[in-house]
Amino acid sequence: MSASADRARVRRSARQIGLWTGIASAVVIAAGVGILVAVILGTSRPQGGDPVSAGSRPGGFELRDPDHVVVDVDRVLPWVIVLGILGVAVLGIIAWLTARRAVAPLEVALQAQRDFVADASHELRTPLTALSSRVQILQRRVARGEDIGDALGRLRKDAAAMDDILTELLLAAQADQEPVEQAVSNPADAAREAMELVRPIADGAGVNLEAGSLAELAVAVPAVTLTRLCTALLDNAVQHAPNGTAVAISAVAVGAAVVEVRVTDQGPGVPAGERDRIFTRFARGPETGRRRGFGLGLALVRDVATRYGGSIALESTTAAGTTFLLRLPAAVSRRR
Repeated sequence: MSASADRARVRRSARQIGLWTGIASAVVIAAGVGILVAVILGTSRPQGGDPVSAGSRPGGFELRDPDHVVVDVDRVLPWVIVLGILGVAVLGIIAWLTARRAVAPLEVALQAQRDFVADASHELRTPLTALSSRVQILQRRVARGEDIGDALGRLRKDAAAMDDILTELLLAAQADQEPVEQAVSNPADAAREAMELVRPIADGAGVNLEAGSLAELAVAVPAVTLTRLCTALLDNAVQHAPNGTAVAISAVAVGAAVVEVRVTDQGPGVPAGERDRIFTRFARGPETGRRRGFGLGLALVRDVATRYGGSIALESTTAAGTTFLLRLPAAVSRRR
């Protein structure tokens, strides 16, 4: 959200809070005045009235001066004190509720800022790790006098991928913005790009990346976003895959409206107690002895997939491995 939009939102919130506080305060004051007037009228007596026989006039007085009444202060004063205390208490509660409502936009903004920092840190961690691994490969090739052209090209692609991820994160940080354009991407291309990005990490962990069935499909998700989703799922699988095993990714169409992307590892599976919380922020599974994660990967996949009308689920998990299922809406062109 832009600065001008933020200011407009704050001004709108201030107007609403001021109006609500004014109305609530007016109601409290009017109620107090009304009760006080009722008490005064109920406890007053006519001035200059003479006692008469019961029944000749209501109240047993003969009214000589109807414009003046006598108020018994001893009977009214306790009501004034009690109503004053109640009014102060009610206005205090109103002020407290108003203050809570006033700081709500600030709380939302601070939470959005924390989420963006955490998301950006996590999303850039994988390409940075891959970039570091490729630099080490490049240094070894230079030391041996080998050709480094392909390594330099891959470094440029990794840097471009980081730039795309950061741009997409900045756009996604605009909380009130929904996807407005029909962006179309190919899951097969995104899966291959994600595999290349994660490959240095997988090689360092002794894990082989395999491409399963990757049909040429189209989904209603931007290419950089789909690559992020595949990268996060592959990175999560590699972290939990034992040395010498494989991680596979596949993409198939289900009917004309849904595309399913599956990532399967041969790890020990997700413990029963962790299955309900693996998609929550900062939830981490048991340590694997590899680089420490932030516990944001699967939560980010869930948030992004939901934003584009998709979903992520733990399809199966056993001692022989785990499969995550990412379901995304097919592009309009495929539904026609």
